[in-house]
Order: sequence, then structure tokens, then C-alpha cells
Amino acid sequence: MYDLHCHILPKIDDGAGDLSIALEMARIAVDDGITHLACTPHIYPGLFDNNLEGIAGAVWSFRGELDVLGIDLELAPGADIQVVPELVENLRCGVFPTLNQSRYFLFEPPHHVPLVNFDRFVLDALGAGFVPVITHPERLGWIKGHYREFVSAAQEGAWIQLTAGSLTGRLGKAAKYWGEKMLGDGIVHLLATDAHNCNSRPPLLAEAELIARKHVGKEEAARLVLDRPRCAWENVDPEKMLKPPGLNRAGEAGARKELGFFRRLFS
Repeated sequence: MYDLHCHILPKIDDGAGDLSIALEMARIAVDDGITHLACTPHIYPGLFDNNLEGIAGAVWSFRGELDVLGIDLELAPGADIQVVPELVENLRCGVFPTLNQSRYFLFEPPHHVPLVNFDRFVLDALGAGFVPVITHPERLGWIKGHYREFVSAAQEGAWIQLTAGSLTGRLGKAAKYWGEKMLGDGIVHLLATDAHNCNSRPPLLAEAELIARKHVGKEEAARLVLDRPRCAWENVDPEKMLKPPGLNRAGEAGARKELGFFRRLFS
């Protein structure tokens, strides 16, 4: 499996606090069946002022530690990028890293307040040739009144990434509800761990893949953790990939709308 969102690099953000924790996270990931992992610390100007140069250096150093211990895990640089006005320009000039130097990048909306001009940020990134992978929308405090914005973003060409712990219930009932709804509506492109430590937020993906099978079937669940993230890793043109089932219905994101008729009727 491929994990494209993981805060495993030690002492670079609010993820792994030291090298020993980072190494244990790597062991957990490998034992879980993860073979490829993107190291994606936060970029949050004024709080976590990371950039491509520093992240790439940290990945190189951490890869050496894994090699010494014989931990077989392929690494790549990336970042969990908080949306800022200069987002596209910093992607263009290489200050902000994409995932494994591809056209795909992690696009993190604010957690507690709606992002003003959300659609404009998405369209600007797409227009510049990048594919924003919107991280953990199911966990945002403002999703309830803005669900259609994420459906529209997926229709325009952005990717939707759910956190594995949302589906397992580790991150609360609300995250589980919205994660399952997005899967059911067929707008989810991939699952990732968004791991920060070994205990409360570990790098476990397989358990979420099993849950996803109940909602989308075995083949689509495999695409969530293997096929699509591998294509992003290898920078495959998104138009050449199988879209989530809801985006294959004549551009309509799923048979069930946000407050679909039958859901309202029987709720």
C-alpha cells in the first residue's frame, strides 16, 4: 500500500517527537503492509515554516536511518500545505514540495473556519497544472454546511483524501459519519494515515481499507490505497486513471446528494 500523508519526520512539526518514535512509526507502517510513504510535515507559515529544501534533507537523513536498521520502506518528500495566498506561486518555484516531485500536492483547508474562496484556490491550482489532494475534509468543523463545495471540487478535478482513522472511529463519530458519506457518494480518491505518532494516530492503513470494502467493494477499496496513490507517486496524468465511482456518472458526484431525497425521506 501507499501512504501519501504521514507526519513521520522527527522534530520538524507536530508529528514524530524524536528519531526513536519516527523509526517505530516506520516499523508499524511496514508491518501493516505499507511499502511507499510520503513524508509530509505541515507547512503553516508562522508556525511550521518548512520548505522543499529542508524537507528533502530530512527525508534523505531519515532514509539513511532506515537503511541502517534494514527497514524496507520507500520514502518521498511532500508536505501538508496550509492554504495561503501564495500557494500556487510557491509550488511553481519549488518552495513548497509536491508529492514525490509530481503534479499532486496535499492541500489542507483550515480546520475550524470555512475557507473563503475555496473554489478559487482549487481552480487556480488546477489551472496551473497541479492536482490538489484535499486532506481530511471529513474532519473539518465546517463541513456540514459546505459539503457541496467538496463535491464540486472533486468534480472539477481535485482529489479527496480521507484519514484512515476516521473510518475506524478513532477520530470521533462526526469524522466517521462524513467519511462514510463521502465514500458512499463516490467522491473519495484515496485513503492515507495522516499519522503523527505510534499510539493515538498511528500509521495504520489496512484496517481502513477493510472498512472501505463494505462501502465501495473490494476493487474500489484497493484503488484507494494502491492504484490511485501509486499513480500520484508516479505522476500519472489524472485523466488516464479510473475516477471514483460517483465521478463516473456523467460528471455527477454520486447517486446520493448531500441531502438526497431518500435520505431525507427515511432519516
